[in-house]
Amino acid sequence: MNKQGINSAPAIIALQMCSGLNPDDNIAKLKQALQTLPTARPLLVCLPEAFLVFSKHAGDTLLVSQRIEQYKQQLSELCRKHNIWLNAGTLPEPYNQHKYYAASHLFNNQGNIVASYNKIHLFDVEVDDQTGSYRESDFTQAGDEVVVVDSPFGKIGLTVCYDLRFAGLFNALVRKGAEIILVPSAFTVPTGKAHWQPLLAARAIETQCYVIAAAQYGVHENGRQTYGHSLMLSPWGETLSEKSTGLGFISCTVDLNQLHKIRRDMPLQSHQRFREPLL
Repeated sequence: MNKQGINSAPAIIALQMCSGLNPDDNIAKLKQALQTLPTARPLLVCLPEAFLVFSKHAGDTLLVSQRIEQYKQQLSELCRKHNIWLNAGTLPEPYNQHKYYAASHLFNNQGNIVASYNKIHLFDVEVDDQTGSYRESDFTQAGDEVVVVDSPFGKIGLTVCYDLRFAGLFNALVRKGAEIILVPSAFTVPTGKAHWQPLLAARAIETQCYVIAAAQYGVHENGRQTYGHSLMLSPWGETLSEKSTGLGFISCTVDLNQLHKIRRDMPLQSHQRFREPLL
């Protein structure tokens, strides 16, 4: 892993990965990457969707969900060892014997899970790539809760990948106080080329939040190809850091004073005339 984009005192880091079939191998890659962290603290490390296991068949992910506690324990230990906060992309949390949640956990630097979000919008679409048809709902149970949690970095809202297309969720997050929104993702190449950057910029601009999107990149062992282009955007929609290709880190600092000034100067939430009920 390299340190591209890291400055002397970053607040948030996103790790672009190319996860494979074996959870132990993916954990090993994470451990290696964490050896290259800067020394500044507090530090939040964000991982992409499906970082732990990127299976050929959802049934294989279901099997991993049955032993997920051992991997959560390893992640907890890494947080304590490196004194970091960690957004673990998504982990398969068991729902029943047939389905799992795509769960995005936020660990603090003591190794405790302080927030958990289950992906609400499931990727049931047709895409012009080698896979063609995606039916995430066959094995994944949709969540139903909007999650925002306080942290040393600001109030963090949690989303996952396909959620990015649904502005209502992001507006609900900002109504619950979100200042930073995490979007761990594994976008396909065709949809990524068409929509990834415009969607992320739109969500940042309309919510006036920092948006942090750690992404999967490259050709995976399961035959899928993901778009990469991990991005960090300001509440004004500016790109603060980007990793278009390859594996490694990008980083940014968070200036909540700037965020609050943007919101004071252009008070979008108080001007909002159309409000959807919170979930």
